Amino acid sequence: MPQPPALQLADLSGAGRDLALPADILLPGAGSVQFLSLLRTLPGRRYVGQAIWRTATGETQTVLAKLLVGDKAARHFEREQSGARLLAEQNIPTPALLTADYAHGQGGWLLFEFLEDAESLGDCWQKHENRPENPRAMQRILTDALRLMAKLHAQGLWQEDLHLDNLLYQQEKLYLVDGGGIRAEIPGKQLSAPQALNNLGVFFAQLSPRLEDNLEEWLTVYLKAAGSQPSFLPTQLPHLHKTIAQNRNVRIKDLMKKIGRDCSLFSAKKMGWRGAFGVRVVRRDEQEALDALLQNPDAHIAAGHIYKDGGAATVARVDLAGRSVVVKRYNIKNFRHWLTRFWRRSRAWTSWREGNRLMALDIATAKPLAILERRCFWLTGVAYLVMEYLPGEDLAARFAGKADEPDSIAPEELAAVGTLFTDLVRERISHSDLKGQNLIWCSERKEQPAKDSDTAGHWALIDLDALRVHRCEATFRRAHRRDRKRFLKDWQGSGLEKVIGEWVA
Repeated sequence: MPQPPALQLADLSGAGRDLALPADILLPGAGSVQFLSLLRTLPGRRYVGQAIWRTATGETQTVLAKLLVGDKAARHFEREQSGARLLAEQNIPTPALLTADYAHGQGGWLLFEFLEDAESLGDCWQKHENRPENPRAMQRILTDALRLMAKLHAQGLWQEDLHLDNLLYQQEKLYLVDGGGIRAEIPGKQLSAPQALNNLGVFFAQLSPRLEDNLEEWLTVYLKAAGSQPSFLPTQLPHLHKTIAQNRNVRIKDLMKKIGRDCSLFSAKKMGWRGAFGVRVVRRDEQEALDALLQNPDAHIAAGHIYKDGGAATVARVDLAGRSVVVKRYNIKNFRHWLTRFWRRSRAWTSWREGNRLMALDIATAKPLAILERRCFWLTGVAYLVMEYLPGEDLAARFAGKADEPDSIAPEELAAVGTLFTDLVRERISHSDLKGQNLIWCSERKEQPAKDSDTAGHWALIDLDALRVHRCEATFRRAHRRDRKRFLKDWQGSGLEKVIGEWVA
């Protein structure tokens, strides 16, 4: 099969998001690169991925290629190149910059050493998150990251875009990447305490809020790695907590803007002019797997295992090539019901939005995979939500028959109920239908089983149609009391009510 012709660098400005791979791109005076995979794409602006670099003399080498095009390419190129040089000059572990140049009217390129078998800190963290049986792995990850940050700050630098995928592990060594986000106060001189605090806030805002319970311990790790810093004392913990909260709020707001638009995380498609007949949003990494389902969700629901049918919603488990997902169809019961729904976003959209929010806040839930809203000239009709399938039992079934035998319930499961309620209180979140059927037990096998239980795990919250985040403390407290009362209703007057009540105070 003949290979497509090589692209000029300037051609990437109109290449869009779906650049066909492998793709050959000519670099003026520097040979060419052939992209084998894309790690990050900003359509018409930036293409980053693993590539084969063919030099002008015919030599080849595997590289990490960053190609910058568009009307802002020159500015972004200078920023990337400057940041990469600052990291190298201050001896911060980072992939070597092999070559970089800018061609006027076409764009710029930076080719870095490719770290074989490297894994991002974000991927490492996800492997061990919510796994209490292996705390040492999480401690090592955090310790390595904080030590690298301390070294960066000691040289007067900080990473403005400090997300977990900008830290890469290779053979137990941690590297910092993405020079475009590197900023300098005075290179070679210790970063000021306020700027260091803010950068630490950016880092911790991406991790579980539960880590803030041990923030002083982690700050001590950072301080030891940074050496003597009289001006940067643990007494500034309140400031750091505040900075983390501010950065987390910024991240959540940014995510809420992304969940309905086409971006690196989601693929969004409007049906008709400006979505007059509907909208479809799917996680980009799930787009191919869910395409057939989203083309005809009703047929897949009919062929699936029905959990609930009729009324306001229909819920089914659907098998897709050996994988199960849950599809929830939000029905329009009659004309009167439609009059209460047509003028606002669907309940599917509420579940989609809040599911993504809970995941960002490290509160377990069924991962929302896709949403499909059908409309008639922008008036909302039937909507569909696709979620991951959680195979565990719900709390009502798991605790069934134990109302008068609370001691028979595994301590881990009771403690997990307390953790969930603590998380909801911390974030001022009310569920509005917090019954046992809406909590699913997600278990994980322990390496060293406890005497009375061989699993550890957490409760995942589902059915998020009416979930609400409260700004006012007073209104949240009222809503939380209703949630607590509804949760305990099934065991009213039993010994189990008292035991659980102690965990969900």
